[in-house]
Amino acid sequence: MTTRRRYAVAGTGSRAGMYLNALTQDYAHVGEVVALCEPNPARADYYGTGLSLDVPRYEPADLERMITEQRVDRVVVTSPDHSHADVVARAMRAGADVVVEKPLTTTADGVRTITEAMRETGRDLVMTFNYRYSPRNSELRRVIADGEIGQVLSVHFEWALDTVHGADYFRRWHRDKANSGGLLVHKSSHHFDLVNWWVGAAPARVYATGGLKFYGPDGAGAAGAGARPAKGRDAVAGDPWAIDLAADPKLKVMYLDAEIHDGYVRDQDVFAPGITIEDNLGLTVDYTSGAFLTYSLNAHAPWEGYRVTVNGSEGRAELEVIERGFVAKASVVDPSATPEGVEEDRVRPQGEKLVVQRHWEAAREVPIPEGIGGHGGGDAILLRDIFEPGTQDDPLGRASGVLDGVRAVSTGIAGNVSLAEGRAVTVDELALGVDLTATTL
Repeated sequence: MTTRRRYAVAGTGSRAGMYLNALTQDYAHVGEVVALCEPNPARADYYGTGLSLDVPRYEPADLERMITEQRVDRVVVTSPDHSHADVVARAMRAGADVVVEKPLTTTADGVRTITEAMRETGRDLVMTFNYRYSPRNSELRRVIADGEIGQVLSVHFEWALDTVHGADYFRRWHRDKANSGGLLVHKSSHHFDLVNWWVGAAPARVYATGGLKFYGPDGAGAAGAGARPAKGRDAVAGDPWAIDLAADPKLKVMYLDAEIHDGYVRDQDVFAPGITIEDNLGLTVDYTSGAFLTYSLNAHAPWEGYRVTVNGSEGRAELEVIERGFVAKASVVDPSATPEGVEEDRVRPQGEKLVVQRHWEAAREVPIPEGIGGHGGGDAILLRDIFEPGTQDDPLGRASGVLDGVRAVSTGIAGNVSLAEGRAVTVDELALGVDLTATTL
């Protein structure tokens, strides 16, 4: 008989829902939630009521006491990015293993805090890079691993966040780089992990450029946005730049009604002062294998998706993914959810295509297995690896740990230094105390 592991979840914002649902439904036979660590009682109550989860709740300052009193085996960390390093290290020293949402952490100090705790305690850490599990991304990994395009020489990666999903980062706590590390860390760590995994190498040198070009009071989008209320709830009907928290039952309970407890405003205006993250970014990254990456991220695109081109010694692979072809001006979409087509665009239809073309051969389309669930079908497969590790084949090496997390954030952290200092930055300069080419910590 399998012993059920005892889980606590630290941070009960939107992302926590995936893990809490899994542990109270499909994976209840292998794990049980025994505690929540959350400073806002309204957000903790949302899951407690919705999932009939009657478990003790603790303040962040009482994390160690929670682990001891509830005999916690594993802590799932879904708290804001800047808190990850502290929560992970404290949980390990209190005797628990950790599952942590991306990004691993936001700073070089955070990397050192986590890796020192792991070395000291011998505890385990699992990174939840769900995009690895998306069938389209896994299939590109297989194409490269099978040598269909030869040795990888360069990658071009373009990611477009639209005016629903992209704009949302500029409404909430992510807008302050001290909280999120900016999009280079919070969002792009997903993308950098994919490249590290596809190429099978670690980043060595990063040059970044970009800035806050569209959002904020001086951004290019502000002039045409009209008079702005400080909060989306006060906007005129149909304002495409505002989110009405009251219109979405989940957002109302978790954020609008929860505001009285901690003052956190979830629906700040995207053109208001105080934004310290960038909305347009470009990077060049050199890898230990000799390959290089050119990368761009735009957070105010009219469509959502990404394009990847991998140039090899024997050909080329191209992946195009349209997650949402356009945004209807008055559409109401939960921006914390995986984007899905609001309406179909015949010119840019939602879908995905992987094309491989070897030298002196015609191009061929590679079939992509159908995925189920969020993040391109990646979440369901990821959850099985988290809660029932070793029960499914993993020939592509999708399961990820602390070194994968470090490799992913090191690109963004070096990129932030590059943005600040206007120069190329080597990863070695960050003094992370980790050999990024190693297989174990």
